[in-house]
Amino acid sequence: MLLISLFIFLAMPRSSVGNGEYSGQWLHAYATYYGANQDPTSLGGACGYDNTVHAGFGLNTAALSGALFQMGQACGACYEITCDAAADPLWCLRGATVAVTATNFCPPNNGGSAGWCNAPRRHFDMSLPSFARIARVGSEGIVPILYRRVGCKRSGGVRFTLRGQGNFNLVLFSNVGGSGDVRAAWIKGSSTTTTTKSSTMTTTWSPMQRNWGANWQTIADYRRQALSFRLLLGDGRTLEFAGVVPATWAPGQSFVAKAQFS
Repeated sequence: MLLISLFIFLAMPRSSVGNGEYSGQWLHAYATYYGANQDPTSLGGACGYDNTVHAGFGLNTAALSGALFQMGQACGACYEITCDAAADPLWCLRGATVAVTATNFCPPNNGGSAGWCNAPRRHFDMSLPSFARIARVGSEGIVPILYRRVGCKRSGGVRFTLRGQGNFNLVLFSNVGGSGDVRAAWIKGSSTTTTTKSSTMTTTWSPMQRNWGANWQTIADYRRQALSFRLLLGDGRTLEFAGVVPATWAPGQSFVAKAQFS
């Protein structure tokens, strides 16, 4: 099973950040902030987190340009950001850092290469509380930054929110520790079985597909079954959550596992 997970991880397309993504090295980018609205229901955007506080991320969040967002693969990932004071000593708060979670997408403005979030630029459109930790808030608007991937420090276990209807299951994964970014997911029902060559019946893991953001789907019918999940993160770590959702589940409910990625 370990070899299967490793093969899947190595076969997946890597982020355009390249080998530096998980190396801990500081990389160059730019940052802006959006609005004075600190309502956590407004920060989840393209990843589908209805409330970033309830999702375990708080208010320190950011919308990422396409070069970093990678069509939702970055959802839940954590970054340490510092303002590049050597490049902008007037607006940067020297030595200050903040950890943010990727929860949204910063779209291109179709105005050519000058747009902040236009390809191939690496850009963080940060929530105001997180931006104010590293730079002065004023008319500057955009500041140069250094960023690096860091582990996500989460309180409590991974959260599973059931959506969809009938035999269409849409599951939101949130409060994910470790590298935070789910790259593959599997689901197993307590009574969905297949017959092996030896004619024995066994429950099986079925792969899920990313629907959008941090929402994953399956069209198999798992109604009235307890559900287990297996998640593979971008850093290669895998964890199983056995029976985390009881057979009495209904769409709209959330369940928190005892297990968490370290």
